[in-house]
Amino acid sequence: MISRVIKNIFKIPDLRERVIFTLMMLAVYRLGIFVTTPGVDRTIMEKIMATRADGTLLGLFNMFSGGALENLSIFALGIMPYISASIIMSLLAVVVPKIGELQKEGDQGQRKITQYTRYGTVALCLFQGFMMAKFLESLQGPAGEMVVTTPGWFFRFLTIVTLTTGTLFLMWLGEQISDRGIGNGISLLIFASIVARFPGMFFQMGKFLREQMIKPFDLVFFIVVMAITFTVIVFVESSQRRIPIQYARRVGGGRQVQNSHLPLRVNTAGVIPAIFASALLVFPATISSFFQFDMGIIQTWLNPGGWLYNLGFLGLIIFFAFFYTFVQFKTEDVAENINKQGGYIPGIRPGKETVRYINTVLSRVTFGGSLYLAAVCILPDLLRTNMGLPFYMGGTSILIVVGVAMDMASQIESYLISNNYEGFSIGGKGSLIRSRRG
Repeated sequence: MISRVIKNIFKIPDLRERVIFTLMMLAVYRLGIFVTTPGVDRTIMEKIMATRADGTLLGLFNMFSGGALENLSIFALGIMPYISASIIMSLLAVVVPKIGELQKEGDQGQRKITQYTRYGTVALCLFQGFMMAKFLESLQGPAGEMVVTTPGWFFRFLTIVTLTTGTLFLMWLGEQISDRGIGNGISLLIFASIVARFPGMFFQMGKFLREQMIKPFDLVFFIVVMAITFTVIVFVESSQRRIPIQYARRVGGGRQVQNSHLPLRVNTAGVIPAIFASALLVFPATISSFFQFDMGIIQTWLNPGGWLYNLGFLGLIIFFAFFYTFVQFKTEDVAENINKQGGYIPGIRPGKETVRYINTVLSRVTFGGSLYLAAVCILPDLLRTNMGLPFYMGGTSILIVVGVAMDMASQIESYLISNNYEGFSIGGKGSLIRSRRG
């Protein structure tokens, strides 16, 4: 089936060009990972990351940059400053009326918001670049060797310019993929960063198995649990709660009722709550590592894998899931649009009752989605801690990989079906990739 789909992809000229362009841009990105920032020794940094990155903000950045931080690459900041700027703009739209109005102005308003997001990205890059330069100057290897060969203001200026330019290039690369390739370019860059680390992890699995550092049963159990986790993610990410809506239409002097629905995703917030929760929990340990001071019992409590860490992770994911969902999904605007179009929810009065009803349903759906997010993110940590596995596959990484893969497959299938080719189907009986499940 997959081989037939691949053949069909290359039969459609436009789709073939988009796929090839996407692969070429991702190849450029991966090549840039190995271009080192001037004035640093990346071999020493690799030794430091091997011992200090686990469970810190460094490890989180290194994961999303595909090892660029470990290699002290020009892409060491990754695409995270752009994502952070985008999230900040979404939050500002709630508290700043002018930005909120821009969101309602269509393409022109969106272009203005994109421009502001780029300015915010530059500002974040300049700040993070300076902090990164200061941090690198303080780093020493196991034998006391310095990561930075010639510290000083020239090195700091050069690092700021290099890392800022690297992130802006990635931002441009992502936009090019979105316009001329397949899928969301920014998401694909993160997807490529995470997937690029999978071969090394599988190699580690084989090595530890040969050296009897792990038991074959534990490895098989881990693989089975991960396969089940992937299946659950695919199911939940394609699920939704549909609120029935009826529209009254006049046809030939009579009145006709048309049925429709308002889809509410089970996981409206996506992977954002997990990223925010991880960053907040590892932030104290990272600051402690940066400035070389002991946090005492607090550092012990926030040790990744501990019961208090997992409890805090669970609570933060639930909080950010609700927060980000209600920031993104404005129920008042949705209810107003339904009313303007002559629609109504059966049994619910238009206006405040409609808003209240949608809020209630959305809250229940979001609560279930937040528990699902927390379970997927915490499960790999529990397995690693209780089974003593010497390798790690984070739940956040799995969520991103599966979500981006589903979106990309959905776009490819749309091209195939629109050109009268079979998509991801079994015997022509239906698609394996469904955008949403009711």
